[in-house]
Amino acid sequence: MKGHRQNNRFPTHHGYGEIRVSRYFVLYLSQIAWVALGFYLYSGAYWPSTCQPTDLFQAYACSMRLPEDGGGWREAALLTWLWATPILIMLEVSRRVGKSKD
Repeated sequence: MKGHRQNNRFPTHHGYGEIRVSRYFVLYLSQIAWVALGFYLYSGAYWPSTCQPTDLFQAYACSMRLPEDGGGWREAALLTWLWATPILIMLEVSRRVGKSKD
């Protein structure tokens, strides 16, 4: 392309650059915020009378009942958080396992 200059500061292959301390800081800060959000949602959620979980495994078993009895935004957000978290963990594990050994 005419007038297009390659800038070496921004590589064409995104995500393969050098990982600096700031990226780790943001990564760990966002993970802490995600877990804190889960605790916040879990602590204030209204669980239906048909299912009162006492541990994390029961929370997953009861999570589909959260919208019952007029559940609000917190219950909907907790349901989403509960099912998004294992998916995000599996994606991170698959990304790390799938890396080539260079």
